[in-house]
Amino acid sequence: MVLVLLFGVFMSCAELNVPSPTVFQDKDVFANETSLMAYLARMYSRMPFEDFRYSVRRQFFDDWLAIPDACSGQCFERDAPGWFLTREGDQRNNEYWAEAFGLIRDANVLLETLPKYQQNFTPAFYSHSIGEAYFVRAFVNYSMIKRYGGIPLALKVMTYPDQTPAELEIPRSTEAQCWDQVLADFNEAIKYLSDVSPQVGLASKNIALAFKSEAMLYAGTEAKYNKQTGFGQKTGVRVIGFDPGTEATYSKKYLQEAYNAAREIMKKGKFSLYKKSWSPGDPQAQFQNMQDMFFDSNSPENIYCMEYALNYKVHGYDVYAVPLQLRGAGYSCEANPILDFVEKYDGLPKNPDGTIKVFDKDPSDPTRKYLLFDSPMDLFKNAEPRLRAYVCFPMDVMKGEVIDIRRGVYTADVTNGISPLLVQNGKEVYDAAPGPAYSSCDAAQGKGAFTTKSLFTGVHGDNNKVPIKIKWKDGRDTTVNSSGLSGPFDDALGANGGFTIRKWINPNLPTSGVLEGRMVQHFVLMRYAEVLLNAAEAACELAIAGVAAPAGDNFADIATQAIVDIRERAGADPLVGKLTMDETGKMLIRKERQKELAYENHNLWDIRRWRTQHSDVVNGRTGANGIYYRGLYPFYSEKAGKYFFDVRLEEHNWMYKLQEVEYYLAIPDGEVSKSTVIDQQPFR
Repeated sequence: MVLVLLFGVFMSCAELNVPSPTVFQDKDVFANETSLMAYLARMYSRMPFEDFRYSVRRQFFDDWLAIPDACSGQCFERDAPGWFLTREGDQRNNEYWAEAFGLIRDANVLLETLPKYQQNFTPAFYSHSIGEAYFVRAFVNYSMIKRYGGIPLALKVMTYPDQTPAELEIPRSTEAQCWDQVLADFNEAIKYLSDVSPQVGLASKNIALAFKSEAMLYAGTEAKYNKQTGFGQKTGVRVIGFDPGTEATYSKKYLQEAYNAAREIMKKGKFSLYKKSWSPGDPQAQFQNMQDMFFDSNSPENIYCMEYALNYKVHGYDVYAVPLQLRGAGYSCEANPILDFVEKYDGLPKNPDGTIKVFDKDPSDPTRKYLLFDSPMDLFKNAEPRLRAYVCFPMDVMKGEVIDIRRGVYTADVTNGISPLLVQNGKEVYDAAPGPAYSSCDAAQGKGAFTTKSLFTGVHGDNNKVPIKIKWKDGRDTTVNSSGLSGPFDDALGANGGFTIRKWINPNLPTSGVLEGRMVQHFVLMRYAEVLLNAAEAACELAIAGVAAPAGDNFADIATQAIVDIRERAGADPLVGKLTMDETGKMLIRKERQKELAYENHNLWDIRRWRTQHSDVVNGRTGANGIYYRGLYPFYSEKAGKYFFDVRLEEHNWMYKLQEVEYYLAIPDGEVSKSTVIDQQPFR
């Protein structure tokens, strides 16, 4: 676990006015465990961990408006709804390219220099430190390859004038060579690292095994599903993709490595799924358990965490993610869960095509009427507890408050039921893309009677509400905001998809404590559930490829048990029968992965390695120029004294567009223009 204690070593050196390790002499840096720990702390402070300080737009080390998986197909970012990884890192990828190679150089310095001072350390600490260098190099290269494909492989310390300018130029290697190097470095790290780290915050064998499994699963599936391959103009090297004649071999090789690494962790039995407050058959306990697991520093599921501390390393997640009515520092609802993601979960009433059921008849029947509910929560009463722990439903409770999400108030007669709202000049316009605003539809233009116009304007949300006086079912007459306290609002603030995020938000932190740059909730970078999912997916892919399971293992049994255990803990519907090791089983495993690891910066990369981001309608439907988001919007009917829901494309018509070429990010222009050997991506 990356805890403050590790960085405390680094901080204490700064307090003693000790110069940076980059200006130390070798004899000082490698004099003893304390000085070497400071060097390691400096390396870890620059690691490309995708935590609360990572965002698609701003990359690493910037916590402003950073929401995990905000542009991943599970929610959309209000301030940048069209990103969805289509232009990842435009603002800051140039910075991290240089940062990454600087960190790799530090790892190489450690590998080359530490042996000269081996006598200063115990054998165990010396071995572990060598393992740390390999782990850092493997992790950084993995982070770069999944973005750029083939990269320059810097495997030794380069200095001038010891090397000529020509020797200092390192061209991009093939993607296969790069993944092979990541594999080799993870293997070396596992060989040298201690079973238990000598310092909280450093790596260990299990940590390296877990990230090896993740990296090799990425490499193996990308080798199988990637359809792009191309050569650099300067060097003629295949810098993206694999040779069509060897891609299947590489895919099997990497998938086997992913499976074996995950299984090694599983067999050790050190980690387990978090079930401290779980109880069979008790949805409330299962919901509470799924919440608690992300706040328990002693969770048996946590393999590797990023910890934060006031006055040193903080983030602003709660500020940016809370519902509007709970805002403390002005921001809120920066990330909006979308309906396509919510529909993946069990327990919701659904139509035959898997979409959520809000009408009494088929969605294509023009005579259909909305289903009515005493409370919006009635629609979700049987939803799996995991979904409720991740997403806040309209009128659910958070921090002791009912989260008031409403799109409008319907005031017309309901004797004959309530017909679809998206009607213009007597014609339904649900298929229009982009979709019309509710305010332009017949029911809001005097041909019916309902109101949706409600603003929440000003600097970070000074109220300018549009009140409406309504009579409630219990006879009360009250004046309310037509869009509730948390929207969605016409000016794009609030719950734009009809939901807000619950996951990671500290339920015990009072609203007064939700302050920007003051959050210290830890982020789980690797947990045991991912290891189980890695094993299940790799097993299925290997079985499909015709690879035999290792002695003593059965791919179907391993994958099935992993999914059974995860679904049971989540309160999902039990898995019926054994998973089939075919396309059907593969898609079920993928779906379970998306559900379990939501908002942990995984889906963002999963849909890239599966190469489905451009082809699957992952968060909406195809429109004229791209893909639009879908939402689920509650309305209150004054005459019926009940709620109903409307399903539609998000009203602001935000969308994203992706081309296949964008699976590989562009190399920073400055790196290409100044080098005789660094190639820009093909097709750019």
